[in-house]
Amino acid sequence: MTPLYTRHKRATLAIATAVAAGALLSTGLTTTATAAGKSSSTLAAAPAALSDSARISLIQKAQADAAQTAQQIGLGAKEKLIVKDVVKDADGTVHTRYERTYAGLPVLGGDLVVHTAKSGRTEGVTKATKAAIKVASLKPQISAAKAEKQAVSAAKTLGSAKSAADGARKVIWAANGTPVLAYETVVGGLQDDGTPNQLHVITDAATGKKLFEYQGVENATGTGKTFYSGTVSLTTTQSGSSYNLTDASRGGHKTYNLARKTSGKGTLVANSTNVFGTGTAPSSSSDQTAAADAAYGAQETWDFYKSTFGRSGIKNDGVGAYSRVHYGSNYVNAFWDDSCFCMTYGDGDSNTHPLTSLDVAGHEMSHGVTANTAGLDYSGESGGLNEATSDIFGTGVEFYANNPSDPGDYLIGEKININGDGSPLRYMDKPSKDGGSADYWSSSVGNLDVHYSSGVANHFFYLLSEGSGSKTINGVTYNSPTSNGSTVTGIGRAKALQIWYKALTTYFTSTTNYKAARTGTLSAASALYGSSSTEYKAVAAAWSAVNVN
Repeated sequence: MTPLYTRHKRATLAIATAVAAGALLSTGLTTTATAAGKSSSTLAAAPAALSDSARISLIQKAQADAAQTAQQIGLGAKEKLIVKDVVKDADGTVHTRYERTYAGLPVLGGDLVVHTAKSGRTEGVTKATKAAIKVASLKPQISAAKAEKQAVSAAKTLGSAKSAADGARKVIWAANGTPVLAYETVVGGLQDDGTPNQLHVITDAATGKKLFEYQGVENATGTGKTFYSGTVSLTTTQSGSSYNLTDASRGGHKTYNLARKTSGKGTLVANSTNVFGTGTAPSSSSDQTAAADAAYGAQETWDFYKSTFGRSGIKNDGVGAYSRVHYGSNYVNAFWDDSCFCMTYGDGDSNTHPLTSLDVAGHEMSHGVTANTAGLDYSGESGGLNEATSDIFGTGVEFYANNPSDPGDYLIGEKININGDGSPLRYMDKPSKDGGSADYWSSSVGNLDVHYSSGVANHFFYLLSEGSGSKTINGVTYNSPTSNGSTVTGIGRAKALQIWYKALTTYFTSTTNYKAARTGTLSAASALYGSSSTEYKAVAAAWSAVNVN
């Protein structure tokens, strides 16, 4: 569970090890990325559009060659690779993302990406951990029941009423330090604010010590109605004499009404006419305004990823997620759940402010993209990068949509008024303006809530896009400072988005921290624009400006 805001206090939309980066690909290409808006990139190192059959073929080939690949990159005899995803660049370079097992057990924090040139030569490997995967014994010294008791206790502190775990398994924990045999226990139920609970607790199988915990449902808070997005075009499906919110052109995305329930899929939103919503606050749980905005947000997010990066859906497999509106009663939150592959929105205070605004929709579904690519651990610095990734791409969605009722900006949740005073949830130009987020990196950043530690990456992205100092964009005035007093010149949002996406999908891993994010984005800039390019130098300057060196 990854809330968009810190519960009990105020609204706000970890384990980190260094990335072992392989040889960097340098194309020397300096062609600029396309301008922001509904157009696609033609950079040689940008991802190529793959048909479903071509992608499946690449995955099948990579899996067939997995044993040979494991040997080539120096893995041990007990280790095996399982293909998670494949990205192919326009120049033929292939980036294959793998999960790893050891003696048949999943290795958490053992994920890696192998970079292969068009010729078939391995160019480098990006690993979540540098440590060799090896444990002295596969026999636990504590029982699974003891680990379960610890996990249930941890879940109760979040409000879960569950007295037993939903499941447990033996794993190898390698996300930090020396790899150890461990239990991964999952506890469900609901958190104290009504958000579904899916707490993962990692327990050392030798000592019983809790090593890590994270929420498996990624969520956020926002308000979005057609009152904010205006009158928009929706792709719907006709069934007999009625219409429903099924978007067959975008992977079959469907929008359901939970009618204030907190479980199940709900009822597919349908109407006798091809018009959904009223543009005003909902008067009941059957109101379709929230559903219209949820469908619009899913539509624009799909189109943003397809047009900007050539990505077909959250998993890049052409399959649409589904959305659920009217979750619970007075539920001031929204969340992405990768286990159901779905987005869920509450109706906010007094059930009159559905949390379905455009940037929140883009933010939440981007959690799904992160889960199905780098899988950034939702804690510490990697958790901050996870949240920032959703802010970055949620911002990208808002600019892409170019909706006159909700023009693009570098403010997060500016329409939802969660703070009650009309102020945004977060500011990318100077994150500390929200009262809690970090403008710059320090050794204590990883101890912050991930919604506050995300400020470092959000600030980096703003500086890389727009530069430092004062400027006005779409009627909003920004004034972005730097930690070292430097003047940063931006390269434009379109290029900054390409660099971040490239890094996320080919260089980031589950344990990437801020230092490794600098390395990964420099690798991405080198691959896209060349290691001596203006873009590469701008990435370095923007990170230094937020004290990541």
